[in-house]
Amino acid sequence: MEKEFSIDILSSVQKPVRYTGGEFGSIVKSDSETEVLIALAFPDVYEVGMSYLGFKILYHLLNKEQGIAAERVYAPWVDMEEKMREHGIPLRTLETGRKLSECDMVGFTLQYELSYTNILNMLDLGGITLLANERGENDPFVIVGGPCVYNPEPLTDFFDLAVIGEGEEVLIELMEYYKNWKQGGRKGGRRGFLRLAVQIKGIYVPSFYRIVYKDNGTISAVQPIDDSAPSEIEKRVISDLNGIDFPDTVVVPFGEIVHDRIMLEVFRGCTRGCRFCHAGMIYRPVRERKPEVLKDMARKLVASTGYNEISLVSLSTADYSCLAPMIHDMVNEFKDKRVSVSLPSLRIDSFCVDIAREVQAVRKSSLTFAPEAGSQKMRDVINKGVTEEDLMNAVGTAFSSGWSSVKLYFMLGLPEETDEDVLAIADLAKKVKQKYFQVTGRHGAKITVSVSSFVPKPYTAFQWVGQNDIKVLRHKQFLLKDALKVKNITFQYHDAKTSVIEAVFARGDRRLGKAILLAWEKGARFDGWSDCFSYERWLESIKEAGLDIDFYAARGRGEYEVFPWEHLQPGITRRFLWNEWEKAKKRQLTPDCRRGNCQGCGVCQNLGVDIIDWGTGEAQ
Repeated sequence: MEKEFSIDILSSVQKPVRYTGGEFGSIVKSDSETEVLIALAFPDVYEVGMSYLGFKILYHLLNKEQGIAAERVYAPWVDMEEKMREHGIPLRTLETGRKLSECDMVGFTLQYELSYTNILNMLDLGGITLLANERGENDPFVIVGGPCVYNPEPLTDFFDLAVIGEGEEVLIELMEYYKNWKQGGRKGGRRGFLRLAVQIKGIYVPSFYRIVYKDNGTISAVQPIDDSAPSEIEKRVISDLNGIDFPDTVVVPFGEIVHDRIMLEVFRGCTRGCRFCHAGMIYRPVRERKPEVLKDMARKLVASTGYNEISLVSLSTADYSCLAPMIHDMVNEFKDKRVSVSLPSLRIDSFCVDIAREVQAVRKSSLTFAPEAGSQKMRDVINKGVTEEDLMNAVGTAFSSGWSSVKLYFMLGLPEETDEDVLAIADLAKKVKQKYFQVTGRHGAKITVSVSSFVPKPYTAFQWVGQNDIKVLRHKQFLLKDALKVKNITFQYHDAKTSVIEAVFARGDRRLGKAILLAWEKGARFDGWSDCFSYERWLESIKEAGLDIDFYAARGRGEYEVFPWEHLQPGITRRFLWNEWEKAKKRQLTPDCRRGNCQGCGVCQNLGVDIIDWGTGEAQ
């Protein structure tokens, strides 16, 4: 099918390989092989979307199914959008050049709140009516999923249904329901299919629910208005990852992408219980893959892709129970092929540095640690469970092993934080620098301090907490910046304004849909990119929608306030989260339940899924 991007257009934009398709490993099915076509749509540029492991997995699984074709589409950068609108070129899939409006379904991942206007832009460029309630019988169904789907309410004006939880099984079930509905003559029209789809566990249809508000603007109740809709939607979860097929080949891009390497997911979930961490709660429980399974995956992907790096990814990869022996085996097996093994940020202990020494035998880089907070008080508040001594021992081991560059990640604006706690970040960074001199007798260590602003997220212990306003966040950023004007210490921080807008949509309700539409109409695109983001545009749009930014971002919530997201359940009980917030204020730690006592979060019991930890040789 004609892609419509001429040589003249492609040569006039940045990175034309974003739009050409035809990459090695891409799957193209003919019309005769395709009964259901779903476009997997990533609301950011190609090199970001191509790095997303979730779509690699779904692309593989869906295309394995007979009669189902999954194709890819990414947000065109502003230069290409300009050319597309100038020449009337619609947004099309990369595999067959199908217009989005010609697909049966278009599935977006909600990875980041500041990508929401890109979703509207892609729908518009693809010829799909923006508002779900205005779509006709021949329009595609718009689906959303991903981590932000645990509060998709600000986007409910624009999507038809959501997948709550892990998509490997539920998406295939949804495609089969669609196939049968289509073959049966589309009985009941669009609403008829939605009534069928909502019977699948994990499927949320927002049009089947009504939100009742109190006079003060808070929510009174979320009420089903269709007898097919459950009062709560429980997330889908894969009980054993070893039984789920992982891709043994992936699409290999022509150009460089953000994560240009093999990505192996060693396990899902995390039970360390950091109180700010949204992912650590919504992806529970921990379910590990067997090391034999992972090594087999690695062999196949090295053979099929030509990549020279294997990245072991998970929320806390260093917690994988079989990590040391598996790393040893993989490094030895692949070193002759000059294929390295890499880890994301390390746990703050010497054990992890020992592992890093082994994995970086092929290709050495800096080490990354995430203390998250500078003072012990704040590390206890967030339940980080590490001490300054732990960090010093870890960096001391690293420096004695030959490293001279360390990256440290922290958060600003956490609950209970004072200026003294902020300055403790600078003190800790200086101590790390001094540790290098103590260990080596030399100066010259390079320390990078990277700081993000805290955003209160749904289903965390801090979901009741108001975010620091911009004035306070900036004060803390500049306080730290001044304290870190030290040779060989680099300070990096994010714009506080983007964090405030992120908080608005992370904690928001359906009324924000009007603001999203207004911002898009005013030109909002790629809000996660600093050169495209406009805080003033968002302030204006939210105000024109009759809403107050502080009501969503800065306002603390009462213990019993109904949250916009509570009908979408990841299995964590509200009582557990409230108790964690109470313990945070008292600086009390909650131990990891993975190999200890159950802490009562409710996930295993509510979902009927066990922890799987192969270090003990069995499920827990």
